[in-house]
Amino acid sequence: MFTGAFIQSTSLLDGTNFEQSTIFITEYNTTGAAGFVVNKLFGRTLNQLEEFKHCPAFQLYEGGPVDQEHLFFIHQRPDIITGGTLVANKIYVGGDFKQAVTHINNNTLNSVDIKLFIGYCGWDSTELDAEIAEGSWVVLGDGEVFF
Repeated sequence: MFTGAFIQSTSLLDGTNFEQSTIFITEYNTTGAAGFVVNKLFGRTLNQLEEFKHCPAFQLYEGGPVDQEHLFFIHQRPDIITGGTLVANKIYVGGDFKQAVTHINNNTLNSVDIKLFIGYCGWDSTELDAEIAEGSWVVLGDGEVFF
C-alpha cells in the first residue's frame, strides 16, 4: 500500500529525530516497513568516509536512525547497477554497490540518478499504519513525482 510513497512528518513529530522529515518508503508488508529520509543531508560527503577517501565528494543523506554503520542507496539506473529491487516508478533500492561506486567515480552517476544514505528508517508490523492514523505522517505521493 505505501511502498514507493513519500511520507512527511507533521507537527506531532516536532522535537524528535523526524521533525520536518520526508521519507521514501521502500518496503511495506505484513512484517513492517522501511524507508529513507530524503531531505536531510549527512554532515560529511562520501570521500570523507575513510574507506571511500579516493571517491569524489558525493553527497550523503541521513537515511534514518537504524543501522547507521552502513551505507544504503536508491537509484534509477538498473542499466548500469545490477541486482537492485524495483520499488516503484523506475526507482530501485540497493544492488551492486561496487558498480555504483565505480560509476560515481567515473562521473556516470549524479545526484539525480542515485542517493546514498547513512542508516534507514524501520517500523514493526502495524507501527507505521498507527503513526499515520494518529496524524504523525502525511502520505504525499509516489516516487515518480519527486525524482
